[in-house]
Amino acid sequence: MKLTSQEAGKLVKKMNEKLQAILAMEKKSASFLASVGEDLESCRPEYDYASVQKEIEELQSKVRSLRHALNIFNTTHTVPGFEMTIDEMLVYIPQLTKQKEKLDAMKSELPKSRVEPSYGTSTNFIDYKYLNYDVKAVEADYERVSSELSRAQTALDLVNSTESFDIDL
Repeated sequence: MKLTSQEAGKLVKKMNEKLQAILAMEKKSASFLASVGEDLESCRPEYDYASVQKEIEELQSKVRSLRHALNIFNTTHTVPGFEMTIDEMLVYIPQLTKQKEKLDAMKSELPKSRVEPSYGTSTNFIDYKYLNYDVKAVEADYERVSSELSRAQTALDLVNSTESFDIDL
């Protein structure tokens, strides 16, 4: 079976949802309540321990195989234009996101701002906070990082939706 990373991710999610449904049904069916004198067979829910365990193991095995194949693909496939594997890109993108957030906060600061005294403290002095960096340089870095982040996300999305790998399920 040939799958893209995107398709594999959706298939893993679907399998995990099915697994959760089986486990929820097992929890409801594995035991039951009956009143004294009530016919147990009329109250007994349908449940076959052996077949449920087999179905759970089969699903878990398929999820493991699929996740393993996806991990191998992610660690061996290079994203065009970045000379990084998908696995590296999955680290790089959050790094860029964090850097963008930091630069956004820095570029939003005023060159000089008054520092309000903490609650409950009184002072006759007025303190000011001065920036120790060039806001224009931060704004330029912000634009560069923002563009790189968009480019990285687009390249990864393209690979995830177009490049496929083989898996036997």
